Amino acid sequence: MSTKLTTNNLPMAESQTLQLVLGAGQVNDSIFQYLANTLKDKGYKFASPSALSFLSTLECGVNYASDIARNLGVSRQMVAKTVKELCSAGYLDQVDDIGKQKKIIFTTNGEVLISDARQLLADIDKALENKLAVDTVSSTLTSLNMIQKLVNQLNNI
Repeated sequence: MSTKLTTNNLPMAESQTLQLVLGAGQVNDSIFQYLANTLKDKGYKFASPSALSFLSTLECGVNYASDIARNLGVSRQMVAKTVKELCSAGYLDQVDDIGKQKKIIFTTNGEVLISDARQLLADIDKALENKLAVDTVSSTLTSLNMIQKLVNQLNNI
């Protein structure tokens, strides 16, 4: 979303919320890029930012495409395509279930990948604690939760 004036010189309200959205997106992108680069160095050749982002939304147990699509706000076709790619990469497996449904589960390699990613995130936690005031990350998380609740209220969720 542009932060500059329009060509018609329409007024553009200053917004910390816009800065928050853009900043959060940049932090998200940076973290997933760091994870992908570091995990690729560890031998996970299919650990892309988009694959890691998708995998991070899954439960450690059984997942279903319809639930994933609903939670991510994407089509079931998109989920099926991504799951197929991650199955080929060896991170996920699909197992027959009731009717035509298939369970989506992590393979052993997928579990190890997620475990290694979580360790890298814990390492980032330590680095942040060393650079920032002790309660900065905790208070930021509290503030983000409060912002999420307020936005949900505005959306009547």
